[in-house]
Amino acid sequence: MTADHSGPAFSVHDIPFSTYGSWFGISPVVAEKTYAEDLHLVSHQNGMHAVLRLTPLDPVTGDRAETRVEARPGLLSWTGADGRVDLAYESPDTVRLRGSGLGIAVRAAAQVLTPFSGTYFFRDAAAGAHVFTSYETGRRYRVTVLSGTAGTTGAQALGSAERGLATTADTGGTWEIAIEELDAARPPYTSAAAFEEIVASGRRAFAEFVDAVAPWRSSATPAAELAAYVVWSATVRPTGLVTRPAVLMSKHWMDKVWSWDHCFNALALAPGCPELARDQFALPFDHQDGSGALPDSVTHSEVLYNFVKPPIHGWAFGHLRRRLPAPPGPAELAEVYHRLERWTNFWLTARRTPGSAFPHYQHGNDSGWDNATTFDPERVVETADLSAFLVLQLRELAYLASELERRDEAGRWQRAAEATQAALLDQLWSGDRFVARGVESGDTWGSAGLLDLMPIVLGEHLPGDISGALADHIKAHLTPYGLATELPTSPHYLDDGYWRGPIWAPATVLIEDGLRRAGHHRLADDISTRFRALCETSGFAENFDALTGTGLRDRAYTWTASSYLLLAEAYALRGDHDLM
Repeated sequence: MTADHSGPAFSVHDIPFSTYGSWFGISPVVAEKTYAEDLHLVSHQNGMHAVLRLTPLDPVTGDRAETRVEARPGLLSWTGADGRVDLAYESPDTVRLRGSGLGIAVRAAAQVLTPFSGTYFFRDAAAGAHVFTSYETGRRYRVTVLSGTAGTTGAQALGSAERGLATTADTGGTWEIAIEELDAARPPYTSAAAFEEIVASGRRAFAEFVDAVAPWRSSATPAAELAAYVVWSATVRPTGLVTRPAVLMSKHWMDKVWSWDHCFNALALAPGCPELARDQFALPFDHQDGSGALPDSVTHSEVLYNFVKPPIHGWAFGHLRRRLPAPPGPAELAEVYHRLERWTNFWLTARRTPGSAFPHYQHGNDSGWDNATTFDPERVVETADLSAFLVLQLRELAYLASELERRDEAGRWQRAAEATQAALLDQLWSGDRFVARGVESGDTWGSAGLLDLMPIVLGEHLPGDISGALADHIKAHLTPYGLATELPTSPHYLDDGYWRGPIWAPATVLIEDGLRRAGHHRLADDISTRFRALCETSGFAENFDALTGTGLRDRAYTWTASSYLLLAEAYALRGDHDLM
């Protein structure tokens, strides 16, 4: 499919170097918005933790060597005036490093060891290797010297100390080491694979993935391969509380699965990697609580329930089942139906006050739009977006019940959808736009935020005059780069204001889909075009400055990459390149 089989080049300052299934990456990003001078082995077990510092060395002086870092799928390289160091993943928990003309220092990132924190370092005589033990991750990092000479510092040291080893080779020679992330113990490291074979294997694995998820890619969708790499490299194997192969939102600090983010990854993966897509959709439901609520987020060592996320799952599953290469069978439909039913009943009971037609959010975080201006007057609020999502979920339940030949239940869900939508149009439509209503006060208000326009997701179910009015308001949020989440003319607009201005992928995808289903194709095309161009220029950031297009916050966000893949695929399959 692509002439360059080494894959797209990328900056490790933006995207961590990693591989499918691994819980660690190689990156200079060691904490939120914190960049180190050296690359680090950064693990996401038990949280985000920079464990090992990797420093290229001048083999003569032992000082840090000046190098440039280059990365493509399968191979990371430090290149200096006198040599290079290469790094490749042999497996999800093992990297191999090889160097010539330069050495490498592998040192504990934390210099202080206490009884409850830091990294201990020693030589494991039984395995013939050097071991770092990390309190923060609860894991061990074993370094086996395969060739070359290693000198150690700080072995068995307590308290404050420099801990690690430096590996070099004789003049004109090469050295090689392996670094493993492991639990308590495993047999001594051995491998018959040559370094070149490991690099080639990693490149093949990524090439197979991108061919599966983006077979439609061409010069008209130039960021597709990099988007696929962001998703592929952020995928981790099941362990801890992560019950399935999971696409983390990032292998930077946003290293969780939030209970609406996962839907966009599932949709992007569905045609080419259907089982992985099913796993993405199902993972939060594995942690559904007794009330039917989904957790706010899931990661290696914690599941949080203090907030929830919006019920976009009926919308998402409706698209997912149509995108899968083979339709779901009765058993799968029955399981999804049961889970969606419990999730819907949570909103109809725990989140609906007596006598109200609508569920409510208890904080902006519940909506996914944490600090949107809709929540400025009050936080416990009935909003139009929530009811619109619930209407779509009720309609999906009606469809599933019908497919499962539960006709009485199908009728009940359909009537609930129609009643909720009728109430939404009667009580929260002001004649020009939707308003929010405080649960305690009963007051209503509008805002200059895009959240108030999200009922466009109802698409073909909306009356034409209402969808037209919403489309006009949405058009006012368009900047050259996409949909600003707060009108740039609003006094509350902030360039880096999270949901008070920046462009976000999920809002873009949901609105583009709703507009298209409502017949507003030209506006949907415009939104898709601007967002795709934004990603092709600025990458796959968590969000973007709406007036400059600059990527903001976490710079390797998978729902942004997946949203690009979704819009790019639809664009490619429409075949309207010459019309744009």
